[in-house]
Amino acid sequence: MTFDNSRTIISLRIKLFGATVVLLTYIGLTYAAKLIKYPLFGMDDTAWTLILVGIYLFVVFLPMSLNYQFISYSDEGESIIFRYFTAGVVGGKKNSVEINKKTFSGYKIESRLFGLIQSITLFQQINEGVAKYPPVYISALNRKERAKVIRSLNLYAPQS
Repeated sequence: MTFDNSRTIISLRIKLFGATVVLLTYIGLTYAAKLIKYPLFGMDDTAWTLILVGIYLFVVFLPMSLNYQFISYSDEGESIIFRYFTAGVVGGKKNSVEINKKTFSGYKIESRLFGLIQSITLFQQINEGVAKYPPVYISALNRKERAKVIRSLNLYAPQS
C-alpha cells in the first residue's frame, strides 16, 4: 500500500494563502486606500485590525502547533517507508524512515492535547537491541488514512 496526504497539505497551503490575501486586502483598503468607512458594525479600524490579525495568526500557527506533517507511506517491497516534513508556513527539513520488514519490531502511538496531536514511533531490531526512531506526527492524516497506516503496520509488527 502506498499513499500520501498531499490533498490535506495542499488544502492547508491554500487556506494559508487565502488568509494572507484577506489580511493584506483589508490592510490595503483600510489604511492605504481609505475605502472602508469606520465605525463598521460599531467597531473602529483598530478593533477590526486586531480581530483579523488574531484570526490570521490562529490560522497560520495552528498547523505548526498541531505538528502537521506531509506524510508519504509505503509498505511495498521489502521495506516500510515513511517520508515526512513539517507542513506549516515554514517547512521543515525532509526526513525519511526506512525499515526492513524483517527487522521491524513494532510501533507506539502517542496522543496529546485531547487527541489533536498524534504521533507514531517506529522500532527496529538491530544487533545492539531495539532502535527507536523519532516520532512521525500523523495529526494531519484523516481517520481513514490513520487506520490504513495502523492496519499496515500491524501486518508487519511481531505478534507477542
